[in-house]
Formats: sequence, C-alpha cells, structure tokens
Amino acid sequence: MFGQLREGWSRHQSFVCVRWKCSVETCVCDRKLKKKDLQVIMAKLLDFLFFSSCVLIFSTVLVQGARQSQDIKCGACRALVDEMEWAIAQVDPKKMIQTGSFRINPDGSQSTKDVPFVRSEGHLLELMEGVCEKMKDYGESLDPATNRKTYVRFMAREGASEDVSNVSYDSRVSAGLKYACESIVEQNEDEIIEFFAHETDNVKDKLCSKRTDLCDHALKIPHDEL
Repeated sequence: MFGQLREGWSRHQSFVCVRWKCSVETCVCDRKLKKKDLQVIMAKLLDFLFFSSCVLIFSTVLVQGARQSQDIKCGACRALVDEMEWAIAQVDPKKMIQTGSFRINPDGSQSTKDVPFVRSEGHLLELMEGVCEKMKDYGESLDPATNRKTYVRFMAREGASEDVSNVSYDSRVSAGLKYACESIVEQNEDEIIEFFAHETDNVKDKLCSKRTDLCDHALKIPHDEL
C-alpha cells in the first residue's frame, strides 16, 4: 500500500493523487490531479495566506495606533483639567474683580459687578494659554492588567510628592500630550471656560468623557489619576 502511495507522488508521474480509496488489501487512486494544476493551487493558497497575514498585521497596527491615539487624547484632557484645577486652587478665592458693560447709563455711571477673580473668564483664559506647556512634566504608565496607558505627573509640584515608581519619561510622549492638549484647547475653548467657571466637582469625567467624548466610557480611571 505504501509503495503505491509513493508511486502516486513520484516525479515520473504526470499526476498527483489527492484522494485514495482503500480496502483491506490495497488502495487505489480515487481522484487524480495534474501536478501543474496542483502547483497552481498551492501557489494561490500561499498567496492567500500571505495576504491574510498582511491584513491581520495591518489591522492589528491600526487598532493599536487608534488605541494609543485615544489614550493620548484622554490623558491630555485629564492632565489639562488637573493642571487647571491646581492653578485655580493657588488663587485666593476672596479676590474679586469688576466686570460689566462699557455702556454708560443715563446718569453717567457704568453697570459693573464684582465677581471672584479665580473663575473669571479673563483669568481662565490666561491659565489656558500656558496649561499645555505643563505636559512636559508628565510621563507614561502602563497598566499590565488592561495594557492601557495612563499619563502621570512625574515632576512634583512645590510642597507635594509624586509616586513615579511605575512611570517612564519619553520626550515623544510629552510632545504627543502637548499636541493633543493644544488641539483640545483650540477645539473646546468655550466648553472648558464654561466648566471651570461653574463646575467644581468631577470636571475630568464631565469634560473629558461626557462633553467631549475624548475618554471612552469603558476606560475606568480613578478620579485621582489621569
């Protein structure tokens, strides 16, 4: 039987047996295929496998790239909020500023009112102008359980300490965070002003997840992390 099998695959034969019909005593070729046809089929199969592998690799790269881009945008938004909140906390909440219309009333006076300086539009705009420069103080941390990246401040502020045991610094990461931060500020300036002028609780989730959708809802990040 094995002699017949070898004979079917012999170089001297013009065909290859692709299906055998066997009995107790012997086996006979039940389906023949010309060697040239088999070579064509094998070549097409190899081409298909190569193409499928390329598609799989390309898809994986795209998914990873999209995830990394989303992580950067989310991290930049949350870092932006953290920096704004810290800067606001450094200002005396009792400090007031006069705001109002430049229109003159019939009696010659102007309609003005005192508002807290810390959450005034002018002060918030001033803070936003320099907030993205702070991204250079952030590093990257990888969660081994989810394989998702978060961004943590590694440069301690005055009077504070930072846990940087699992944080790596890369200038490319800082540059990516800064670019993402600048894009967020440019595209969402009014929303940012609105939130910081009125909101005081959980601004990170309200701005970065609910209003701008920069952080996907499946990404669960504690409020004290970025």
